[in-house]
Amino acid sequence: MPAVFLKNRSLIRVSGSEAQSFLQNLITTDIAALSADEARPGGLLTPQGKILFDFMIWRDGDGFVIETDDHQRDALLKRLTMYKLRAAVDLSPAGEGVTVSWETTNNGLADSRFAKAGITLVRRPGQHGTDDLEAYDALRISNGIAVSGQDYALQDAFPHDVLMDFNGSLSFKKGCYVGQEVVSRMQHRGTARRRVVTVKAEVALPPSGTEITAAGKPVGALGSVVGKGGLAIVRIDRAGEAMAAHTPLLAGDTSVTLELPAWTGLTFPSTADEASA
Repeated sequence: MPAVFLKNRSLIRVSGSEAQSFLQNLITTDIAALSADEARPGGLLTPQGKILFDFMIWRDGDGFVIETDDHQRDALLKRLTMYKLRAAVDLSPAGEGVTVSWETTNNGLADSRFAKAGITLVRRPGQHGTDDLEAYDALRISNGIAVSGQDYALQDAFPHDVLMDFNGSLSFKKGCYVGQEVVSRMQHRGTARRRVVTVKAEVALPPSGTEITAAGKPVGALGSVVGKGGLAIVRIDRAGEAMAAHTPLLAGDTSVTLELPAWTGLTFPSTADEASA
């Protein structure tokens, strides 16, 4: 039973009589539909629809806990406080570190991102394991689950780029939240061209940040890497055309193959017309 302590995660508690309505009108996640035993991903977007903060969120009694990267916590608390105004909401730090476990029946909060891929992975505040972080990163990579900092930069990616439209992060039914108009427009027009893919090679992949090219033209760049596997955000129209034409895809000088995570149901468009359909 692997159990990995993520020491760089920080927790924020959101409580008060208006906690649910406050968050529901602000973040991407439909927390009204959040069950008591699950943790869902979410984001707080810029008005232009890009990811300003990303996190996991779950219910905690009559309130909620937001789990985010420790480098984001203070800025996220400040931003939430700015939006709070006169709402009956209390915001406070709620601890450091989270343990993720899989291949287990232990109690915890089921991570809905992994559930989409058919894997039961639970999250628990605090340290409850000592396994190597690389084991978790390898599992995350093999299932196409991207995280900010390692796979994309905040304020640089749209939710669709990192599969938030498939992993439970986005609601298209709950009404307005910050950036919702842009997200909705991308969804209904089908204009998302950048997507997370898994990257595989016959040898160890080059470092994160290495450009992926086809016939010398950029397709994307490597994010997280563990051994021969990695993640990247790529232009799927360019990658699809290269694959259809049997043009080699290279990460630096290393030949690679790209796959869209099976749980998304996405496929690579093979022509420009198909990409714009």
